[in-house]
Amino acid sequence: MRQFGNWLYNTFGANWTRRILTLLGLAAAGVLLYVFLPPVGEPESCATGVEKHDGECVGVNGTGYAFGTPEIEKVARAIAKENEEFVGDKPHVTVALMLPLKPDLAAERKQLRSEIQGAYLAQYRANREENTPLLRLVLANPGDAYAQQRRVVDQLADMSRDEHVNLRAVTGFNLSLDATEKAIARLTDELGIPVLAGRVSADELANPEKSTGDVPYPGLARIIPTNRQQADALANFHGELRDEQTVLVRDERPHDIYNDSLAKAFGRDEKGPPGPKDQTFQSPSITGPGDTGNDFTLIAQNICQSTARYVYFAGRPVHLRLFALKLADVQCRGKKYTIISGSGAATLERYMKPDDWARLRGGGKEPVIAVQYAAPGHPAAWDRLLSGKKDPKDRPAYFTEPQEELNKLRALIGKGSAGEIGPTSLDDSRTMLVYDGVRTVAKAVLLANAQTEGTVPPLGRVSDMWRRLEAVNRVRGTSGWICLTNAGNAYDKPVAVVELEPRTEKLRFVGIGWPEGRHQPEDCRVPSDTR
Repeated sequence: MRQFGNWLYNTFGANWTRRILTLLGLAAAGVLLYVFLPPVGEPESCATGVEKHDGECVGVNGTGYAFGTPEIEKVARAIAKENEEFVGDKPHVTVALMLPLKPDLAAERKQLRSEIQGAYLAQYRANREENTPLLRLVLANPGDAYAQQRRVVDQLADMSRDEHVNLRAVTGFNLSLDATEKAIARLTDELGIPVLAGRVSADELANPEKSTGDVPYPGLARIIPTNRQQADALANFHGELRDEQTVLVRDERPHDIYNDSLAKAFGRDEKGPPGPKDQTFQSPSITGPGDTGNDFTLIAQNICQSTARYVYFAGRPVHLRLFALKLADVQCRGKKYTIISGSGAATLERYMKPDDWARLRGGGKEPVIAVQYAAPGHPAAWDRLLSGKKDPKDRPAYFTEPQEELNKLRALIGKGSAGEIGPTSLDDSRTMLVYDGVRTVAKAVLLANAQTEGTVPPLGRVSDMWRRLEAVNRVRGTSGWICLTNAGNAYDKPVAVVELEPRTEKLRFVGIGWPEGRHQPEDCRVPSDTR
């Protein structure tokens, strides 16, 4: 290099030598920028299969990328290890877990970790107990509130056509929003990709049981009761409440299918004189309180002067917490209230702050506000229901089999070979339900493969198996038996009634409610008069 510089100096002189070296330096820098930075207009790469759009890293990845969420780093690495070391190049199908993977709030990041842990534990167990093909799990981030789902659905479509990837199902889906509906509709109706919806409970995201026209979501299966089924289960659990005893508080924020569906479900006809009118509010977002605190104070004052003692709440956990505190603060001359909500409240405890519990007690020892919700499951349910019952007739299979599955899940969590996946809690039911969802997908793939030549069943064959999941082919879920109707909906799936307990500052399992008002058939066979 020194010889080259001397040659330039002797040939062109000092001034031209400096100019030439400067130009060469700029050219070299340009080459480096071209190599290490994307061309103008090209999106920045965050990881394999993931690009930055509108400030978010969206896409599909199964190699350990945590999408900037520290809480899920350990379980993301465990998934990558399972994919690389256990699945590798062996015959496999890919299952995508589609969830917003970079939540803002700490409570949401913890519940996200629970969901991904459930998916991983189901993958781990299926790969060691079921016949081939093995399951490869990938994480799919559609962006905040599923706003960028179209990009991700495009990727999933390509993966379903790639014979080296063999995407055969998409699961997850934890928010009932317009964007979620668009993603599910395109995956099922346009692309023919089977979808197992995990936690979306809106009735609008279910195929009708007695359809007279086109099926809106062909190939969709659901394992959580719809909001209408949850409301039926809660009504059956409490007994028929009279209209004058109840009032509905509902969020009117646009584009939130969950709130709308839950409000319709709670708007059921009740006997007796009319009770108070619906009390409405409008939140700014799923997790933003905005000015709702002021609205809730005024609503609480109106409820205090009414005959209502039970409050149906159709809204998100952030707003449910705030409403419960405002109702407790009003101090309605010794009156006590029970607030009833849907499965979206399953993570309410994680939003509670240390001082909240005392406020729910109204300054005394006994709570003035009880908050109950319909949970998809609870880890104490089966042990409590079977406690002390020795007679076989008091130990039906629809209780004992879920108990056995839950014990297997607990053993898997405690087993060192399952990998270090971070702290695991079953109380909010998210780990349990997502685990059951991936187990359901694995069962459908197993049945499809048993009747198809080759090692990897076609897409349509997997979705055809949803309707076979009943009776002897039922899924023994930790959250209860999963027997699917021909429309792909869980039949009479039990609902765990769970209550915030201000005295112990924990969740308390209260009991089981059945949407049909009675337990599932003994053999889990779906009757012909399915609603």
